[in-house]
Amino acid sequence: MTMLATEAASQAASFPILTALIVLPFVGAIVVAMLPGRRPELIRQIGVLFSGGVAGLAVYLATQFDSHDGGFQFEQVNSWIPDLGIAWHVGVDGISLWLVVLTGVIFPLVLAGIDPHGDPKPYTAWMLVLQAGSMGAFLALDVFMFFVFFEIVLVPMYMLISGWGYSERKYAATKFFLYTMFGSALMLVAILALVSLGSPETGLTFDLQALAEGQELATNTARWLFLAFALAFAIKVPMVPIHTWLPDAHTQAPTGGSVILAAVMLKLGTYGFLRFGLYLFPEATVYFAPLLVTLGVIGIIYGAVVATMQHDLKRLVAYSSVAHMGFIVLGTFALTTQGISGGVLQMVNHGISTGALFILVGMLYERRKTREISELSGLQQAAPIFAGVFTVAMLSSIGLPGLNGFAGEFLILLGSWETRRWWTVVAAVGVILAALYLLWAYQRVFHGEPTDADADTPEMRLAEFGLLAPFLAAMVFLGVYPAPVLERIEPSVDRLVSHVESHSDYLRPVDAPVVLPHEHSDDSHDEGGGDH
Repeated sequence: MTMLATEAASQAASFPILTALIVLPFVGAIVVAMLPGRRPELIRQIGVLFSGGVAGLAVYLATQFDSHDGGFQFEQVNSWIPDLGIAWHVGVDGISLWLVVLTGVIFPLVLAGIDPHGDPKPYTAWMLVLQAGSMGAFLALDVFMFFVFFEIVLVPMYMLISGWGYSERKYAATKFFLYTMFGSALMLVAILALVSLGSPETGLTFDLQALAEGQELATNTARWLFLAFALAFAIKVPMVPIHTWLPDAHTQAPTGGSVILAAVMLKLGTYGFLRFGLYLFPEATVYFAPLLVTLGVIGIIYGAVVATMQHDLKRLVAYSSVAHMGFIVLGTFALTTQGISGGVLQMVNHGISTGALFILVGMLYERRKTREISELSGLQQAAPIFAGVFTVAMLSSIGLPGLNGFAGEFLILLGSWETRRWWTVVAAVGVILAALYLLWAYQRVFHGEPTDADADTPEMRLAEFGLLAPFLAAMVFLGVYPAPVLERIEPSVDRLVSHVESHSDYLRPVDAPVVLPHEHSDDSHDEGGGDH
């Protein structure tokens, strides 16, 4: 059995699986674009086939991933523009692994289970381009390559919102594009400055690891460059006060676009902070951490309060994302292994729970042609199964123990308590507020006396339940047994925190020992102490 496992791992290492994860959906988009538009059912099947192939590769990658290795695995480096030191350099570690799996799995579910209510050919092609761009951003270990994919995803999302969205879709799509392009322009300038100033003596390079371990930048220079990167990522998250594009984009996007925006695209911001902010600029990270934690906590409270006041159910869920992403920012800049691990886990959890909520809101709109909370009442009597599924997704988003949202939020609060105690106290209030706005919305929509229109609301169909079943299974599994996910995340996170320690004056708390998942002895600790 061991020989078979070793052989499988060797084959996985020799096959360029990470490149395949990026190229396959691009190929699928080209194939879909060449198909005749007279066969919409064939277009959908081809889209699901290619995106499903990506899902299979992503799941296989997770099974072959070495949970004891905190470094980058399955790396592939090929020269791209040698005169400028630009390479096709891809790799995956515990921080990016589950975002890759989430991106792989959620796209075929959206393509198979959600009707775009429009021309399926360009819709499917843009979805596949979006999947490829997201994969490239999560796997890139070359800064130029990351920027290219970080920008590529803007085009298909703009097209999806403006082409298949609701009445104010043009305005929402343009606002989304302009906000994110502004941040990306500053990041491009910062990348060019970083490469020109920070390349090692061996020559010009855009390689992430070479830049992170190469020449030390002047303190003020590194801080300005960090701020340029941070603004681009903060817009993508989005963080208060540069969040205003998100509610409009979510509200006007088609259901499939909202699911992908929440589950995948917002994570490019929080992932960018971890992969590039903390890794490239450790001293600047420590210096600006109190500011970013403060903005994250403001986002938690602000998002929850504004969500409570919403009349549109989809807009309420959109503002809940602002609050949830604030938790992830808090965990990231707590700079502890527990906090960052909880943040990475919560990235996945948010994609599952909020993605499911957007699907359910979309199903509800299809039935009642409205998302106004005041126009809905007593739906539980007409559609009890629909109400039950909505309840599970809602409780997952709240963070009920036993469901996935609890594990991530608990680790974030636990890790943040060590270094950001008063911020953590305020953030804990956000957990209570999340229960307030979601339970109150549920009570108004599903309880009470139904009107005649509400009483005729169709029950959830078998195909619709089949679409949501993987989301429900993931909510329960990650709530009850998150260990397989965390044991792959923690070594990479601990390695990142050690990097920040060694390149700044930061010292992690000594009263929280680091015990890696493969160490079973109670007294097997990191020499300097740790935090999980």
